Amino acid sequence: MKSSFLILLISTTFAAQAAEVPSYRGLGATSISTETLEAFRAKALPPDLSRKVQSMLDLRGPGAGILSPDGKAMYYGWRVTGTPQVWRVDGAERAPMQMTGGEDATAVLDISPDGKWLILSRDRKGEENPGLYLQATAGGELKPIQHLPGIQTLFEFVSDDGRYVYYRSNDEVRDSYTFYRYELGTAKKEKLFDRQGSWNVVDHQADGTLLLQKSFSNVDSEIWEWSPTRKDFRPVLGQGEGEDYRVQYGAKPGELVVLTSKFDDARRLYKLVDGKFSPITPAQKWDVARFSFDQAKQRLYYAVNEAGYAKSYALDAKTLQPLKLPTFPGADHVQVLTTSQDGQRIVLGVESAALPNANYVFDWKSHKLTRWVAPSTPEVDTKRFTAARLESYPSRDGQQIPMFVQRPAKCEPGPCPVVVQFHGGPEGQSRPGFSTRAQLFVDAGFIYVQPNVRGSDGYGKTWLNADNGPKRLDVITDIEDAAIYIKKAWAKNGVAPKVGIMGGSYGGYSTLYAMTRFAGAYDAGVATVGMSNLLSFLENTAPYRRALRAAEYGDPTKDREALIALSPITYIDKLKDPLLIIQGVSDPRVPVGEAVQMYEAAQKRGVASELILFADEGHGATKRENQVMSIGHTLRFFETYLKR
Repeated sequence: MKSSFLILLISTTFAAQAAEVPSYRGLGATSISTETLEAFRAKALPPDLSRKVQSMLDLRGPGAGILSPDGKAMYYGWRVTGTPQVWRVDGAERAPMQMTGGEDATAVLDISPDGKWLILSRDRKGEENPGLYLQATAGGELKPIQHLPGIQTLFEFVSDDGRYVYYRSNDEVRDSYTFYRYELGTAKKEKLFDRQGSWNVVDHQADGTLLLQKSFSNVDSEIWEWSPTRKDFRPVLGQGEGEDYRVQYGAKPGELVVLTSKFDDARRLYKLVDGKFSPITPAQKWDVARFSFDQAKQRLYYAVNEAGYAKSYALDAKTLQPLKLPTFPGADHVQVLTTSQDGQRIVLGVESAALPNANYVFDWKSHKLTRWVAPSTPEVDTKRFTAARLESYPSRDGQQIPMFVQRPAKCEPGPCPVVVQFHGGPEGQSRPGFSTRAQLFVDAGFIYVQPNVRGSDGYGKTWLNADNGPKRLDVITDIEDAAIYIKKAWAKNGVAPKVGIMGGSYGGYSTLYAMTRFAGAYDAGVATVGMSNLLSFLENTAPYRRALRAAEYGDPTKDREALIALSPITYIDKLKDPLLIIQGVSDPRVPVGEAVQMYEAAQKRGVASELILFADEGHGATKRENQVMSIGHTLRFFETYLKR
């Protein structure tokens, strides 16, 4: 595709000129009127549909479990109340106790070495401005470390001696972070340093030395070291390289363990000593997705993303010899979630197409495996759930695009209507596993498809970086090619299936772009928290996100014409098929104005369109009642427009 020609052509149209002038400013509830908010509240669902969705949302597994230092209790997140809260279980498969409650999403992050305190994060209305709290491990009131309106307070770690909680916050400058430590004994806060840009701690040493990552994008970072005695910063790795590095201190002095794709197309683990890289994991087609040590640096754990399936491995941290982990036949994902503080026990998360996540504990000393927290599946036989099959479709330039497909048992008279869901990110990845959302569509008679177009994670850096900046113009046609293939290859008796498109975040953007730029490829679309105008999005997204997003989509000044060409609203005159837009008002990532301006433009076109706003949500629905509405109305919309 001749991108420069396309940019020139688009930039001369009236629609493109309109796209250059944002129709709103700001984000959050203050950026829209009360009348608008009231007009677009979600309407009640048909009772039968509501019951179906409610029943599916009762199927759930626990979040990552954190063991107490003595190994007698596990703390984990669960959505039993309809909002993420923290629970405790005092032994394997014992009755759980709810630790936190209320309307605000709460997560457990760590436990102090003496076993007395939980470190918790709590957010309000999906604003992504969480506060940091302490709670006694026995339960009781939450004690705030810091929770300020409009401010992020983000946990880093608890010091090895249990004296300090380290955290960072954008309380001084909204687009950068200041680093603090909070003394548990005195409740005193001490500022350590501030740095311009997006920084976080990736590891630490007992003397307070910090290993820091500075991120320029999701795939471009530098590693620095901060000395608590000299109060200075030393460059360690990646300065000016534009490479992706994830680093921790190794098990031996002077050793770093590095995850990078610098030397190969796939991410691989290396040992770095005296400037020399030595591979730890073998060269292979698939990315090493993540790695971690136990706190004692006795064992090194890593996970490989094999075509979307998570496979976990363990090594002796000093000899790097492989260690045998338990096996789980039939599991789609096996992940090492956390380790006990002494390294003797690990918490494993196990998930399959037929069961939500379950938390297991494996003891290295006894080699005993015990299920601690089982998933909840009331009144539903999940063994009947349809497993995703890995298939592919051809792009117009000859690439095979992987996609996971779930089909109903039969389609009569056929062909089955199809719903294609595009993931967020854009560096995300659609993966198989347990999905009540997917099963709801399959039960309703839809074929459910989840592609991993170019720009998705998990397929090497060439695939991942194929859509960076203006290059997105050359591969965004992968979205249209999915519909072209499906309508041709899955036709029955000469009748092409009706095809809908949906997605959240970047998937919502993909939906809006498909319904406008590729009008006619899809027969209906549901866009959730998607960007409609990349210029207004970059201007109004939260300050701490702006630079990272510009690195991904393009610079508003240098790449202005490409951003206009990549904005769905540029092609609003082509929109002709039904469109539902769903948005959280408190969203700090994609401002609510992106949804409102797209809906208003669709209404002016006279196209069948709907808008749903959730006043108490941000970047997607987290509260149960809003999830029911979001999923339910999506199903209703596709039933209406893909089955007639």
